[in-house]
Amino acid sequence: MGMKVNIYYGGRGLIDDPTLFVISKMHEVLEELHVDVKRYNLYEMKNTITTLPQTLKEADGIILASTVEWYGIGGFMTQFLDACFLYGDKERINKIYMCPVVMSTTYGEREGKLTLSTAWEILGGLPCSGICGYIPDALALEMSQGYGKLIEKKAENLYRTISQKLTSFPASNQAVKQMVSQTKNVDLTPQETEQLSQYASNDEYVQKQKEDILELTSFFKDKLVSKEIEDNSDLVIKKFEEYYNPIPGFIASYKLTIHERKTPLTIQINHIQLLCNYGYTEKSDVEMDLNQGTLNDIMYGRMTFQRAFMAGNMKMKGDFKTFRTLDLLFPFIEN
Repeated sequence: MGMKVNIYYGGRGLIDDPTLFVISKMHEVLEELHVDVKRYNLYEMKNTITTLPQTLKEADGIILASTVEWYGIGGFMTQFLDACFLYGDKERINKIYMCPVVMSTTYGEREGKLTLSTAWEILGGLPCSGICGYIPDALALEMSQGYGKLIEKKAENLYRTISQKLTSFPASNQAVKQMVSQTKNVDLTPQETEQLSQYASNDEYVQKQKEDILELTSFFKDKLVSKEIEDNSDLVIKKFEEYYNPIPGFIASYKLTIHERKTPLTIQINHIQLLCNYGYTEKSDVEMDLNQGTLNDIMYGRMTFQRAFMAGNMKMKGDFKTFRTLDLLFPFIEN
């Protein structure tokens, strides 16, 4: 079985990116050595970066390549390393050599190379000699035979390191690796982990989950509101029955449409008899339209029906004299 090397490019794919020339040259050299090379451009795979750790399974070695354009190794490469930490097979990573390639057009190529090497060691991977350099003009890099030979040597060194399975001295990063692996222990099979990473990168799936959560939230919220309204309904009827002051010989019917309820409150007076419930009647002498807050102010004595109407907090149609009698029938007293 032949050697397999994956190249993960974290730059933006600009034509004058010096990193592109370096990894293309390394690609050519490795293929001449009969290595199976596969390249992944992270900028083309924004929505599937979380699935890429699965591509490490068959790799013997990898090249992590990034470009420092203003500061740091860039977001795509950081996302890929995060995905390796979250979804990568740590047992498999332990056997993979990594060659860092960081070219800079401004400053920070050494720091970038160190970042990649350190991150891979903390993940448990095997370090390998890499390439870093300050190249403000990619054309100068392409025209230089000396630079070309240096890149070839680095590619050959990667091939030699993988084929001979060279070892290196342990570093303090290994201690950090132990702590990282202990704090992030997910009891998932590799198949479940792969499915999880695929779902996490699927925008349509994530959006559907958000919509389902909103729908469930709305459903239970409606249930809670309905329960509160139901409890409040019993309180309203109880209040009207408690403060009822019958007027002998008086007959009338009232309908209160409360904004927060689907069915109106019906009050029917027949001499001293009171019938108060929620439901529809064929005809009412007085119809009122108000919200629950206004009704609460009336029931707790902070306002009368007539004052609520005069203040514009309630609409009314029907016989005004019958409407005024409502405050006599229910003389609510403030608690």
